[in-house]
Amino acid sequence: QVQLVESGGGLVQPGGSLRLSCAASGIRFGLYLMGWYRQAPGNQRELVATIITGGASNYTESVKGRFTIFRDNAKNTVDLQMDSLKTEDTAVYYCNAQHLLSTQYSYWGQGTQVTVSS
Repeated sequence: QVQLVESGGGLVQPGGSLRLSCAASGIRFGLYLMGWYRQAPGNQRELVATIITGGASNYTESVKGRFTIFRDNAKNTVDLQMDSLKTEDTAVYYCNAQHLLSTQYSYWGQGTQVTVSS
């Protein structure tokens, strides 16, 4: 059974920081592209950042220089360090695991709320 369990969301003031964590189980972690997505009310789910086994990462333009994605292949975890948070970063953040060789195998966590507000 595949499980992606997110943690670390919460309420933070603009300019603050949060770190999200996702723990994966039930998959061969090294064969998956790991990513964070987010969905704000009334918006479609959008890509935030992805990272492959070797560590190469990709970010959506709006978070470049503020967010950093990490993965620990020994612990099967992927973290998202979010700094200089803005109100527009408010959303539910989802962890995703996408098999490198087959789009059939794509899994999602339950989501964690991030609210940036003064």
